[in-house]
Amino acid sequence: MNEYIPILVLGAIAVAFAVFSSFVSSLAGPGRFNRSKLASYECGIDPTPQPVGGGRFPVKFYLTAMLFIIFGIEILFLYPWAVHFDELGLFGFAAMVLFIVNVSVAYAYEWRRGGLSWD
Repeated sequence: MNEYIPILVLGAIAVAFAVFSSFVSSLAGPGRFNRSKLASYECGIDPTPQPVGGGRFPVKFYLTAMLFIIFGIEILFLYPWAVHFDELGLFGFAAMVLFIVNVSVAYAYEWRRGGLSWD
């Protein structure tokens, strides 16, 4: 149990800091809000009126975001391989070639489907 005491102390300090920061910001922050501070800002232009239920985003926005996350995470898997390339040997090379082929096939599929175009 003695090994966990520093972790618990650090967690307690983090929680205390978060509570203290929230309390001080509520005291030090502005107490009155006016209409211009509560309005959304769009490059100095008055914002367009929004529908009652909020604006609808096209599904293409979410698909592009998901593709960015997926391919970004897949590329992240290449960093450990690049760092320990000499230690992995032929098995590590073969596994990474299969991984790169898999990523390339998925990328080519999305490109052919038009998932990467902004139109």
